[in-house]
Amino acid sequence: MVFGAIWMVAGCVPNDQSSNQTETAQEIAVDYELGDEQVHAFWSGNIDPILTVPSGSVIKVATQEASAKQLDMNSTVEDLGNLSFDPIHPLTGPVYVEGAEPGDVLKVTLHEVEMGDWGWTAIIPGFGFLADEFDEPWLKTFELGKDRKTAKFSENIEIPLKPFPGVMGVAPDTEDSLSTIPPRANGGNMDDPNMTEGSTIYFPVFVEGALFSIGDTHAAQGHGEVCGTAIEAPMNIIYEVEVIKNGRAISEPQYETEDYYAVTAFAETIDEASKKATRYMIDYLEEEKGLRRNEAYALCSLAGDLKTAEVVDVPHMLVSMHIPKSIFKD
Repeated sequence: MVFGAIWMVAGCVPNDQSSNQTETAQEIAVDYELGDEQVHAFWSGNIDPILTVPSGSVIKVATQEASAKQLDMNSTVEDLGNLSFDPIHPLTGPVYVEGAEPGDVLKVTLHEVEMGDWGWTAIIPGFGFLADEFDEPWLKTFELGKDRKTAKFSENIEIPLKPFPGVMGVAPDTEDSLSTIPPRANGGNMDDPNMTEGSTIYFPVFVEGALFSIGDTHAAQGHGEVCGTAIEAPMNIIYEVEVIKNGRAISEPQYETEDYYAVTAFAETIDEASKKATRYMIDYLEEEKGLRRNEAYALCSLAGDLKTAEVVDVPHMLVSMHIPKSIFKD
């Protein structure tokens, strides 16, 4: 479906805004729109696209919250006992991007991330970083809305809201149906709260058309997502896709804001994911900044920030490394 609507969005605003920074609004034309009923809940190169677009297209999508509408604002802890994991992480897509081929990079810019009117978080027995210590179900729902700035956790606790998609990715090169639970080389359940409005994410392309999908939207989440859930909420997202050919090859998603460039790495342990992320950043500094490998390694130690994105989505964990752009004077 083609739409000619004009949407006001923030123009590449850094994630960590200081008080003297202001958002510069710009007009952007939305070329296509997808509803939240056009979803899938697994990864495969065999899923037929629901939309085909040229490179450079701007798409507005609606996303469901992570339970795929099994929960609502009035749900109780008893409803967790009936929760099925089969439809978990309904992803809006996939979108076929013309010209994308294996070996290319798909650039996805998140122009706008708008919250729905409610959200939930839960402790689900058997799931979470401390699953063996917390075996009682627990559920909390939240009143949200597109203009809401905080969520009320309790009478004296307000959580700042920073909406973002927990799952984004391109299709893997397999005919198998892969779970959306862990992060992978194609992206997937990265749960990185820095991949929010104004950021640009780069995905290695594994199949023709890339087949990009997005969902599992979160209103707020700490690094690690240790209990296994964020504030899970439906959202509307405006994003732009662009195919990059003959550029720098990447093995796993990378991203940037106005403030920093970041690499991501998944592995079955934090140690191995951290080592991979460090190597990826060294590669970036060599190829893009002209540093020798030993210089790049030392710079990662002096200015690189390792961050744990999430630790709960077995068998993989995700770590990122950020390097500030302000240190480069050219």
